[in-house]
Amino acid sequence: MPDGLVAVVKRDCPTCALVEPVLQQLAGAGALTVVSQDDPGFPAGLPVTDDRELEVSWRLRIETVPTLLRVDGGAETGRVEGWLRSAWETFTGVEDLGPGLPEHRPGCGSRSVEWGVEEELARRYGGSVLTARRVELADLEDDVEAVYARGWSDGLPCVPPTEERVLRMLGGTSRAPDEVVAVVPPDLVECTVEKVAVNAVLAGCLPEHLPVVLAAVEAACRDEFALHGVLATTWSAGPVLVVNGPVTRRLRMNSGINVLGQGDRANATIGRALQLVVRNVGGGRPGEVDRATLGNPGKVGWCFAEADDGLRPFPPLAESRGVPGSALTVFAGAGLVPFLDQLSRTPESLARTLALVLRTVGHPKAALGMDALVVLGPEHGRVFREAGWDRERLLAELEPLLVLQPDELRRGALGIAEGMPDALLDRPLPKFRPGGLLLTYAGGPAGMFSAVIGGWASGATGSTPVTVPIEEA
Repeated sequence: MPDGLVAVVKRDCPTCALVEPVLQQLAGAGALTVVSQDDPGFPAGLPVTDDRELEVSWRLRIETVPTLLRVDGGAETGRVEGWLRSAWETFTGVEDLGPGLPEHRPGCGSRSVEWGVEEELARRYGGSVLTARRVELADLEDDVEAVYARGWSDGLPCVPPTEERVLRMLGGTSRAPDEVVAVVPPDLVECTVEKVAVNAVLAGCLPEHLPVVLAAVEAACRDEFALHGVLATTWSAGPVLVVNGPVTRRLRMNSGINVLGQGDRANATIGRALQLVVRNVGGGRPGEVDRATLGNPGKVGWCFAEADDGLRPFPPLAESRGVPGSALTVFAGAGLVPFLDQLSRTPESLARTLALVLRTVGHPKAALGMDALVVLGPEHGRVFREAGWDRERLLAELEPLLVLQPDELRRGALGIAEGMPDALLDRPLPKFRPGGLLLTYAGGPAGMFSAVIGGWASGATGSTPVTVPIEEA
């Protein structure tokens, strides 16, 4: 743009039409360049830069018309949006602008930021920031069926990842598209922000979900989580994501009724996006590296928010693991075991019910093999809260209840061949390793129900839960 004043307008804007005489005044008072987004004949009688292709508006980052800018030495030094006589007079140094016009009128949206247009302009004029391989479809090829045919889907329909959609998704983070987020098992492929965005589009995510998906990919690919093992095992485990903090409210994540079920876009698509990254980037496909005998429905994608209703009995899971604020924990979960206790009104009684259910994780005669994640429902949570039991007190009360005696663990005991090796039965054994029992709080307000999500092989020989902060844009 030449130095001087630049006015960006469109005929199809009442405020732009209103200020046409003002533009005539400014043109007569000095250097003025008019850029028109929709009609090179508007304003009449002035030289106009035709911007129907919107390149100028995109490069100037115009969001509202009219916008009046000042350019000095080829660089913008200021701008005014909409019409406000006093602001325009101060900005231009020209007095008595638009006599007879209203003092103020808001502007209209720029054509360059209309839905879908901004991404197309970025693709057209911004220089490609995407490096992923382009797949050209035939004119008569159905794009949804093409995703199935190329093996990118988890069995459900996916959103085709067009360049415009991927660019829009990348708007959800300030991280560079080529930044490596993680190395994804089992093929140990470097996964960039762009690749995560592609799979987030496939999963049906919104751009604002992307920071959570990025955190999920980072956490699941940490060595201690052992994603390759979680994939290759014949057990039913898969990543379970627990999200904490203010981000859950901003994304309207479900932490209440049907919290572990269907119906919430953020919950469903964030968990699915992680699984699609594992499939499409890391090569973790069922029947290949994924050898699960049964699997579980959560392997499509399992993500939920912990409730922050002011009634929870203990602080959020992530905070208890040293990561306050918006954060995500990934746990290798093998499926859901809901349980009821509708009569316990004391924490001691309810803790005993929970301990009995926890004893069944993996097998009632197995010790130290698996972690567990407890999802405590609000009515059960109320029992502990009203008794003043926090997380530490509940875990301390559960500890002796989860000590298993050698006689009940021995192979053949109770007429069951399964059991622990004799070499480990010289003493009582705890059901879980230290730190292997995680407590969360979520669910609908009615029903004295909670649930246990059993894990996979735990600790150094298996998977350890990982908690990471969520870096929002």
